[in-house]
Amino acid sequence: MALNEMFVGEIVTELLKQLNAISHKSCFCKSSADNLITSIQELLPIIEELKYSGVELPAFRQSQLNRFSETLRGGIELARKVLESGRWNVYKNLQLVRKMEKLEKQVERFISGPMQAHLLADVHHMRFETMERFSRLEQRLDSMKTGSGRWVEEAVKRMEVEGDSNLGGFSGIGLELGKGKVKKMMIERDDLNVVGIWGIGGSGKTTLANEICRDNQVQSYFNNRILFLTVSQSPDLEQLRAKTWGFITGNEPLNYTRKSQCEWGSGPQALVVLDDVWSLPVLEQLIFRVPTYKTLVISRFKFPRRVVNEVYEVELLEEDESMSLFCHSAFGQKSIPPTANETLVKQIVDECKGLPLALKVIGASLQDQPEMYWINARKRLSRGELICESHENKLLDRMAISVECLKKKVKECFMDLGSFPEDKKIPLDVLVNMWVEIHNIDEEEAFTILMELSDKNLLTLVKDARAGEAYCSYHEICVTQHDVLRDLALHLSNQGEVNERKRLLMPRRDTELPRDWEKNADQPFNAQIVSVHTGEMREMDWFHMEFPKTEVLILNFCSDKYFLPPFIVDMPKLRALIVINHGTTEATLENFSVFTNLANLRSLWLEKVSVPQLSNATVPLRNLRKLSMVLCKVSNSLDPAVLDVPQIFPRLSELVIDHCDDLVKLPLSFCKVNSLQSLSLTNCHRLRELPADLGMLKKLQILRLSACPELKMLPPSIAELVRLKYLDVSECVNLKCLPKEVGKLVSLEKIDMRDCLQIVNLPTPAALSNLKLLQRVICDDEVFGQWRNLEKTVPNLHVQIAEKWYGLDWLNS
Repeated sequence: MALNEMFVGEIVTELLKQLNAISHKSCFCKSSADNLITSIQELLPIIEELKYSGVELPAFRQSQLNRFSETLRGGIELARKVLESGRWNVYKNLQLVRKMEKLEKQVERFISGPMQAHLLADVHHMRFETMERFSRLEQRLDSMKTGSGRWVEEAVKRMEVEGDSNLGGFSGIGLELGKGKVKKMMIERDDLNVVGIWGIGGSGKTTLANEICRDNQVQSYFNNRILFLTVSQSPDLEQLRAKTWGFITGNEPLNYTRKSQCEWGSGPQALVVLDDVWSLPVLEQLIFRVPTYKTLVISRFKFPRRVVNEVYEVELLEEDESMSLFCHSAFGQKSIPPTANETLVKQIVDECKGLPLALKVIGASLQDQPEMYWINARKRLSRGELICESHENKLLDRMAISVECLKKKVKECFMDLGSFPEDKKIPLDVLVNMWVEIHNIDEEEAFTILMELSDKNLLTLVKDARAGEAYCSYHEICVTQHDVLRDLALHLSNQGEVNERKRLLMPRRDTELPRDWEKNADQPFNAQIVSVHTGEMREMDWFHMEFPKTEVLILNFCSDKYFLPPFIVDMPKLRALIVINHGTTEATLENFSVFTNLANLRSLWLEKVSVPQLSNATVPLRNLRKLSMVLCKVSNSLDPAVLDVPQIFPRLSELVIDHCDDLVKLPLSFCKVNSLQSLSLTNCHRLRELPADLGMLKKLQILRLSACPELKMLPPSIAELVRLKYLDVSECVNLKCLPKEVGKLVSLEKIDMRDCLQIVNLPTPAALSNLKLLQRVICDDEVFGQWRNLEKTVPNLHVQIAEKWYGLDWLNS
């Protein structure tokens, strides 16, 4: 459902009409009606701002808005009942008063919490700021068996203290000077429609652009209408053009003409930021000659003045700024400490040539290292063999030193990051699964490596507000990487003969496979990881290749149809397969028969595809441990008539179905998988019921059912899940109750039932008294007191009211 259909259509208009009628005609609900009218009138401009911002909302936020629209729909029906209620029916009127007060509270809570978060996160483009606060990661780390490992927690705390360290130290005089010059071009010069920021990779271009977008004067001048788009080397031009034109015109479809561009111009001033632009033809297609908006272009390349009217060239840091940034990364302070060798520090800072990213990464790599290590690093920096004379290749050579100092396994994990597309968030679930399969480590060690890379500024963690909690799902956390660091990973991986490389990678999206792959296809490729990034692929687009040692295959594409590569049958050791569609609609997969040969496959991730029908004849994945289907169409694949899950996936231990909006009922066959330990059915808005025999999953430890608004009850057989440790029913807004059988879950440690709006009464304390291991409950204030009563019999229980999750502290920089 589109945002403008969801809000600006009949829902809010009809509800306001009914509330006005109540305010005038019904005395017993007048107070609530008046308060609701005020709240919703405050909401309307916010909705309009979201509507015309042109921002594509993340699925999680879209689902929040969808659920809130359902609340408003319920408000319309409630308002009608109030108007129809007889004046003398006192008991019924009292009930209606309570319901009106509850509706008032729900609207109020949404406006003061999630709606403000939407504004800050999506309208003002605080993209990373919404997700980079790690205030709750410590609990996640505490739940892991990482030995003494307190350094990991200290790394988290340092990240909290640093705040928006992505500024890369490009602050103070340098940042203000650049910001002032670009602002002057955009605000004071009416003759400049397209302005550019130019600089080499790692020089702070994007940081400067983000600071400009956050500037109060800029936001005021452009009426808070700022659209930030990352273009990258492999852009989806059609999608970017649609977003840009929709933003300019107010979400209208992309059906413009050159004439309409010249004539359209009555709207408010707006700004479109195009980050990471690599080519002139791409840029020319993304600029619309409309007088009421301006374009800010960020690029490593200078474009002709006929296209980009004026350019600000990012200046490298001055000596004192370089020293301040380096010391911040190496010593945790902005100056050289007395115990450090001042001469040595200055020599290393000088070798970084004022480049913010190099100063950050090299500084972090030298943190807590002995002086001899610093001396060796200085020598290598000063005599580095240069690939060519370009400054960026010099940068790669310098930063390679920071990777060389990593332990072998950590270095391998860093180099794996080059397997993923530029400027895309990497789901942590995907990354952890890959590392577990190919590096012989467990999830806890993988997460520890991730924190080490983050601590050394070699990647950035971004996350959902809840991530970091015990039992949190890894798909709530993503990884991003600066494009220069990705270039470094690719640079290190692409050494040697193509057939002997450990990683066979496509650096950017292309219409066909690389020619050097085809040229060398007569010999086997010994890569452990193969990563392909294309558009639509047909059978004829593939050529024969053999991969006797490949354990991970990553297929990134952007299309609505995709023929799976035939060479999958020549990957006998394949352990992890990742299929991600970056297009706008679910893609149809063809050649699914290749799965019949994947006897060793342990992990399968499918994203934004229409999953073909699963049957024992086509997909006998005997060793599959984890199956993840995200943003997929799954109704055809889960046909109960042909689906025999225990036969197809006899060793399945984890099943994730997330944002699959055509899932109505989980097939009974899944309840017969005796090995299943974790079941996640999240953000499935049409899921109505669970199998009656859910209790057959005797080994199940984690059950996530969050954000399934159509789910109304849990089956009584849930009592048989005697090993269940975590139950998440949060945001199941129509769930009527927690069944009394929950009290039989003797292994239960945590319950999350925030925003379960229909649940006002719990089972009796006697029914819940056996939950001796329960340590934490997150709930709404309606049932808070009832859970608190249980603390008397369950001494380690901590009950938390959910409202604090909607606080905006995690959005602040």
